[in-house]
Amino acid sequence: MPEYLPYSERHPCIQYQDLLRSIIRDGEKVATKQGPAAYSRIGVQMRFNLAHGFPIIVQRDMSKFWRSGIGELCAFINGARTLSELAQFGCKWWGPWATEDKCRSRGLEAGDLGPGSYGHAFRHFTTSDDPNEEGFDQFGHLIRKLRDLPEDRTALVSPWVPPFNHREYGIKSRNTIAPCHGWIQARVMNGNLHLHMKQRSGDTPVGVPSNMVQYAALGLMIEHLTGYKFTEYVHYIVDAHIYEDQEEHAREMMVRWPKRLPAVVLNEAGQAVSDIHDFRAEHFDLYDYDPHPEISGIPVSV
Repeated sequence: MPEYLPYSERHPCIQYQDLLRSIIRDGEKVATKQGPAAYSRIGVQMRFNLAHGFPIIVQRDMSKFWRSGIGELCAFINGARTLSELAQFGCKWWGPWATEDKCRSRGLEAGDLGPGSYGHAFRHFTTSDDPNEEGFDQFGHLIRKLRDLPEDRTALVSPWVPPFNHREYGIKSRNTIAPCHGWIQARVMNGNLHLHMKQRSGDTPVGVPSNMVQYAALGLMIEHLTGYKFTEYVHYIVDAHIYEDQEEHAREMMVRWPKRLPAVVLNEAGQAVSDIHDFRAEHFDLYDYDPHPEISGIPVSV
């Protein structure tokens, strides 16, 4: 487990607030296909030393749903790409992105996110559209790579299958939404695990906090399966944005007093897992969480 400092010794975290502030202050206002205009800033980064806590934002209360993103990542690691498969992992919010119309327009069955989606890329990576082809298990390989060649700089995972995410005039991609996150690089240095996650596009008030949790949780999974101490999580966003109808909520979070980050650990059931495909959201427990009050009603653009 990460060697968390006692709660009173952890530094209050302002990185997420600084991110919101930089997008509104320095970002460009752009039109979006989702409808509302957005403030977008290109190339931003947050860096978390795990000694000072696990990156669950404290600017609004996430205690009711912090595990949701972990369940989603577990689903994708196991190849889930349909609404029914995602529901088996507790992920029941993908409906607006897999409507019958969206799926039909891409030659997919209703409820299928497509071969250009996370589950296909992570568990069955292949450029073939043959549903019977097993493909390449990226996360299974990642664990073996880190065990066998820990000092290698090529412990990488990508959610992007180029031919299925290709779009140009008159050609639609083979997914209902292009992967936004999940470009992962794990690096072991002096016995310590550093995990970097790049995302191409980040809805900063709504999506990014969940992405922070799910990929930092991945760091705990990797630590447990390889034995390397998880010490640092780096979160890089190429296009970090705040939609215009989210600005009021973002500004409220920006002015809330900084607080210390909590701790997340694998519970007894989680520590019994020996295969990355067997992790589930309920294998993680949260401690020392003292957030500001919940902010309800933040709009989500589809």
